[in-house]
Amino acid sequence: MLDTRKIGIIIGQVKTSEFIFATNYDVNRLEYVAIESQELIETEEGNLEEIPIVIISQIFEVWADSRALPEGLKIEDAEKIMAAGLADSKFFAKTRILGYLHEENVFQPRRAINPGNFVHIAPNELLEQFYSYPEEEGLHIGHLITRSDVPVYITVNGFRRHLSILAQTGGGKSYCAGVLTEELHRKGATIVIIDPHADYVFLGSRIDGTRIDRVNVFRTPQSTGRYSEVDIGRMIQQYEVRFSDLTIDEIFMISGIRESFTRIRNAVQDALTNLRENSRANADRPLVGPDGYDLNDLLQELQDLNTNDSRNAVRYIRRIHRLGVFSNATTDISRIILPQQISVIDLSGLSDNVADYITNRILSEIYEQRRNETYPYPVFIFMEEAHRFLPNKGRTYSIETVKEISAEGRKFGVFLTLITQRPYKIDQDALSQCNSQIILRITNSEDQNAIRTSSEKLSESLLNDLPGLNPGEAVIVGNLTRAPVMVKIRRRVTREGGADIDVVSSLRAAREVVEQGEEEQAEQAHEELEELREMLE
Repeated sequence: MLDTRKIGIIIGQVKTSEFIFATNYDVNRLEYVAIESQELIETEEGNLEEIPIVIISQIFEVWADSRALPEGLKIEDAEKIMAAGLADSKFFAKTRILGYLHEENVFQPRRAINPGNFVHIAPNELLEQFYSYPEEEGLHIGHLITRSDVPVYITVNGFRRHLSILAQTGGGKSYCAGVLTEELHRKGATIVIIDPHADYVFLGSRIDGTRIDRVNVFRTPQSTGRYSEVDIGRMIQQYEVRFSDLTIDEIFMISGIRESFTRIRNAVQDALTNLRENSRANADRPLVGPDGYDLNDLLQELQDLNTNDSRNAVRYIRRIHRLGVFSNATTDISRIILPQQISVIDLSGLSDNVADYITNRILSEIYEQRRNETYPYPVFIFMEEAHRFLPNKGRTYSIETVKEISAEGRKFGVFLTLITQRPYKIDQDALSQCNSQIILRITNSEDQNAIRTSSEKLSESLLNDLPGLNPGEAVIVGNLTRAPVMVKIRRRVTREGGADIDVVSSLRAAREVVEQGEEEQAEQAHEELEELREMLE
């Protein structure tokens, strides 16, 4: 079955999950190997039949040993053995079993491989089959870390069980998310990105300068933003909320009026009832609808009630002013969710409370649209800086909405991707609902423990590999892939936003400005001196 070269022989105790082999070659860690074995497979008739299989495994630990140079040997004796040419060297490798391919599916072996079986280098063709999917289903994420000529695909169906992308700062998580959105967009997906730092606003522009259609950036009128329309290369869409569109519960939530503050709540309810009955809008301003009141009208109505409860309510309602997101119109959710459209919600420049409120409102509307089947297509939500909206301590406006989507959203076709550099700071219930993980470099022990707790499919050996990953390298586990895979994320087609400042170039530019200024001052002084000499002559 295998015609690639033999590199070793399996020795010692063999488990169905791992084994050790001896070799005369200096093999590389993370290399892929293949072993011929036998497995009982159920036939279509329901009978068990023993068939030959090829098991794919990956080396995760290598070491060398020498009987002639044992531990504790004095250096003088070691030098004599080396000088006499008696030193021997044996290489050993421990591998984790990934599975075997049968009828386009990957299965875990139930039988242990026999000691004495030969170990082969895994052929590229077999690895390509192992990590590929049909064209309609597969998303090209990158290539194997140790085999740049073996592409790796993940399955779009894996998003149905939610995804988390985890990495420390600079590990490449946003870059990876950009690759996924490119692939999903090509497939026709509806994508909404919650973007606190404008990391994704350039998704509508290719690196070669050409534009990509059906990519929109939404921003509130109050947002200072990180990039202008000129930078982004397209018109920025406005996201607005009309105050009179808020429900009474939303007003209580935003202003912080707790359920126990019954009398204050009643005062706000009375004021709203009066506004809706009397259409209390200023005469010099036309109504924007049947309930055309605004925040100032509500404050005025509370002041007119002139009770202790209404005066206390004013102190809470004034908090809403600080959000600064309300205007005379509400952006319809139908502009944000459209077939094969990427909608980037640019929250850069906004306070945490404002960003949180907008996120909650948009996600709630998306969830309601899908739950009622008003919008007929699945929606893929990417939430950057997810720990800000889903903290493991404290409350946010959006936490209950996001947790409900993480628990129930898959039933209605709302698929979450949570992106964070601090896994231990995120709500662990929501993180554990993500059945797939793309994990880039993580060195913090608290974050590693959070990943260990939330991921059932990440083995200890894979967890130990995380600190050694280079930027752009990732471990993928869960429903996205047939078997755990270590991948180098492919290059993006679109421009990257939010990259770190090039400090060296910036400092060079600062020096050049100063040097240019000094040159101009010197030239000016020289010209003035020449003019003075001419006058004296």
